[in-house]
Amino acid sequence: MEDFHHISVLPDEVLQALSPKSGGVYVDGTLGGAGHAGLILTASAPDGQLIGFDRDEEAIAVARERLSVFGGRVRIFHRNFAGIAQALAEIGVDGIDGFVLDLGVSSHQLDRDERGFSFMHDAPLDMRMDRSSGQSAADLVNTLPEAELYRIISEYGEERWAKRVASFIVKARDGRPIETTLELVDVIKGAIPKAKWEERLHPATRTFQALRIAVNEELKSLEEGLEGLLSLLKPGGRGAVISFHSLEDRIVKEGFRAAAAGCTCPKELPICICGRVPRFKLVTRKPITAGEAEVAANPRSRSAKLRVVEKI
Repeated sequence: MEDFHHISVLPDEVLQALSPKSGGVYVDGTLGGAGHAGLILTASAPDGQLIGFDRDEEAIAVARERLSVFGGRVRIFHRNFAGIAQALAEIGVDGIDGFVLDLGVSSHQLDRDERGFSFMHDAPLDMRMDRSSGQSAADLVNTLPEAELYRIISEYGEERWAKRVASFIVKARDGRPIETTLELVDVIKGAIPKAKWEERLHPATRTFQALRIAVNEELKSLEEGLEGLLSLLKPGGRGAVISFHSLEDRIVKEGFRAAAAGCTCPKELPICICGRVPRFKLVTRKPITAGEAEVAANPRSRSAKLRVVEKI
């Protein structure tokens, strides 16, 4: 896996947010190329612990190799971060000092043709982050009812032409299954009037995003994983989440705000009767974004948004 490449976004900002310390226990729920994990382990020397998760078997193999220098300070699991709370309970961990989630698709996944994430290269229409289980994008495209395809493309891709795209997909698959990325791209291009193509956005971008989210149940996983991780933070512990599109960022923002909310009684009541007190505080009221230098070096960081919360 020497060709596995992924540049971790906002590395300095994540490290500053978590401020890892020796003796702390930290979770990286999206190991990827182990960039953030390596920084956390280095900063928490000599005996900080990191527990890492990833659903991509190739990422797991790379992370094991790259983090091997840290010896027993690292434990790595091939698992979706949605089940982190259960996984940590299984190994006897009932509290953590910090966590990071980098929700972006890795450069390796996007650039490796056979993974089927990219609309720029012809490949089997897969898009599964964990290729050992679940349905592929081809399965969804060729079996889902038109109404469900429309919902997915509209909701997850925020595609204004979702109805036409879904209709064109169903018509195309009636002739023969849509099996490759470029076959799907051709269908999408046919569905969206050329005069309406956006100058800086490939016409297939939003549909491919929608299918990837659906295939990997990304939004559901984020909601479940975030809830579990927040429940495990120790007082003073921090959580850092990097999102890359509005649907993810909305879940993170609303999840953090709900956790940091206090009294929910109607304003007209003279005293609080709900008894709710804030359990967290927002470290970032507005998301942190990449600076010009990072964007120049890594264009994929342009859309990254980092939000940070702290357990009171």
